[in-house]
Amino acid sequence: MVGATVLLLATPVTIHSSIRDDELVAVLAALAVALAVDLVLLRYTLAPLRRFAKVMTDVDPMHPGQRVGVVERAGSEVVAVAEAFDAMLDRLETERRESARRALSAQEGERLRVARELHDEVGQTLTAVALRAERAAAGSPDGDRAYDEIAATLQQSLDEVRRIARELRPEALDDLGLVNALIALCSRVERQGELRIEHDLPGHLPPLGPEADLVVYRIAQEALTNALRHARASRVDVTLAARGERVVLTVRDDGRGLPDPLGPTVGLAGMRERALLVDAELDVRSEPGAGVTVTLAVPVA
Repeated sequence: MVGATVLLLATPVTIHSSIRDDELVAVLAALAVALAVDLVLLRYTLAPLRRFAKVMTDVDPMHPGQRVGVVERAGSEVVAVAEAFDAMLDRLETERRESARRALSAQEGERLRVARELHDEVGQTLTAVALRAERAAAGSPDGDRAYDEIAATLQQSLDEVRRIARELRPEALDDLGLVNALIALCSRVERQGELRIEHDLPGHLPPLGPEADLVVYRIAQEALTNALRHARASRVDVTLAARGERVVLTVRDDGRGLPDPLGPTVGLAGMRERALLVDAELDVRSEPGAGVTVTLAVPVA
């Protein structure tokens, strides 16, 4: 229609109220030309979008660095979308690198902790056993007492190995379920220091699934460990309750709160990543001198 209008304005063509055949042909020809020009211009305009769509399709998280870049012959709107898409890819790749770095750091930190405990606790104990066994084998006059000490020390070593194994993979979670595993966790953490733990853990809760159970357990473990080692807390309240279509874990301590500014912490980042794995919502609130409250809302399976 635009082409026909331009044709009528720019040429001496006239249109009668009762259109004639030659006038109809002229109008149709102008319309056809206008449509052809519009199609060419449209293809020219949308060419950058086709390239944009190809880059979006070809993006592979395992091969970073792909970008739309400069979009030639594109309008300002297409350029703005391309720049926003490239910026989004930058953020995603940065977060992916940071997540991988945090995961590796957490793994190496856990391996270092286990190695130290094996060396300091089990290794020293077994060294003492070896020395006592040598004395007993050499005919020491207190041989019977040495054998008793060896048996007691070996039992202590077994207890240490079991404790380390429980921290690596909580067997109570597999054998007794989430609630009983949390009760055992609270009791174990309470015995490790001067920390009173009050818990409200009902026996009947909607099912979450094995992966979600492990996430709830690990976040509770991290929150209790932080309260024990860093918060200088004297009391921690642990609750687990069903609220609508979610099961909510709350761990609240009366410690000194989180530092301000917080800065990067592997513990909090690990908790957030675990929550994302099961589509859960994690909220960590802190007031200086008023403790920390960790709330995890997990959707019911």
